[in-house]
Amino acid sequence: MTFAIDRPTQQTLLSFDQFLAQYGGDKRYELIDGEVFDLEPTGPHEEVAGLITQKVCFQIELAQKPWTVLQRPLFRPPHIDVTAFRPDVAVIDRTELVHETLWPEQSILTRGSSIKFIAEVVSSNWQNDYSRKMEDYAALGIPEYWIADYKGLGGIKHIGHPKQPTLSICLLVEGEYEIQLLRGEEAIVSPTFPELKLTAAQVLGA
Repeated sequence: MTFAIDRPTQQTLLSFDQFLAQYGGDKRYELIDGEVFDLEPTGPHEEVAGLITQKVCFQIELAQKPWTVLQRPLFRPPHIDVTAFRPDVAVIDRTELVHETLWPEQSILTRGSSIKFIAEVVSSNWQNDYSRKMEDYAALGIPEYWIADYKGLGGIKHIGHPKQPTLSICLLVEGEYEIQLLRGEEAIVSPTFPELKLTAAQVLGA
């Protein structure tokens, strides 16, 4: 989902507060281990994220859940001072926002319990989506995580060989994600949205 910003080799890593002061108002950027990444989403990338947003919004309304959908909210994991993710799509439980101390003033999430679902749309820096974010999202207890790799960029160990467009559905089971790889007309089964009628092809071909 991300592209590293070009900068001198000997760069200074940023703390969360430094990142917030310099980049916090711009949804182009996120912070991973002190390094700033430029999201630089393409048109097709935004189409995929937009379709996912549209579909989950409809499901939330249909089920009358007290949830809302945010695109690229700033999410700072509480145990890491040098990381702040911007997931492409995040479903937020509004009833949990009373526990988010930063939310009223800065619209920053810090608790995994506030997030019911995350989707990341893969771009050139696919390693973050398949490795680092998957690890942290699982540790934070986020129950469902989609990786929409519409160009088949991920590593062979993640999407198989030959590489092809793949939707990875990651479901949290006993603290770890169990992953289902979907392609073509294979149907998505989502515990978060049990009435969802959608195929991998519809998402990846958006």
